[in-house]
Amino acid sequence: MSDSSPSAFQPSRPGLLRISEIFYSLQGESRSVGWPTVFVRLTGCPLRCVYCDTHYAFQGGEWRDMPNILADVADYQPRFVCVTGGEPLAQKGCPALLEALCDAGYEVSLETSGALDISALDPRVIRVMDLKTPDSGEVAKNCWDNIAHLTARDQVKFVLCSRADYDWTCEVIARHALTDRCEVLMSPCFAELDAPQLAEWILQDRLPVRFQLQLHKILWGEEQGR
Repeated sequence: MSDSSPSAFQPSRPGLLRISEIFYSLQGESRSVGWPTVFVRLTGCPLRCVYCDTHYAFQGGEWRDMPNILADVADYQPRFVCVTGGEPLAQKGCPALLEALCDAGYEVSLETSGALDISALDPRVIRVMDLKTPDSGEVAKNCWDNIAHLTARDQVKFVLCSRADYDWTCEVIARHALTDRCEVLMSPCFAELDAPQLAEWILQDRLPVRFQLQLHKILWGEEQGR
């Protein structure tokens, strides 16, 4: 029987990355929402957020080398490429993949949980860092040292499940002056927090953040690969 616990997946094949899927879709979140994008989803994640919608990426996948991955991406002739997971930085080869994609001329973003060090990544990569709220069940995994490495190119995302999550997020934004450092995104957890309610809180508090919904779920629901 396979083990899907956070510690079960530990990739260790030099020169290879374990890929869950590579697909072409519309970006559903972040600053580039709506743009046709190639997604490279890496297998494995050390977190188990209660609202995770990519459990299938915790294990499985296929070991592939860099030329093979780059060839698949190039077939779509994209402008935007997003490396995601799971938690892509859980694989040691992820930084090299990001660098290779940048060298190929794509606009590259990384979707990361914020639990692993981002300091050594290629500066051309747009880092979309998802800081975990208390209701995610993984707030203790946040690597707060990452905030010092964020620039105006990057984005911090908060997925909120409740008013308590919102209040916690507002405190974090103020304590770290996040909106002075980079763009801050807030989104309601799908089927957990009423979207109009979150919008009202943001407007009432005049927060300089970007409200967002998950476009891919509006279009395709919970379908995998979107």
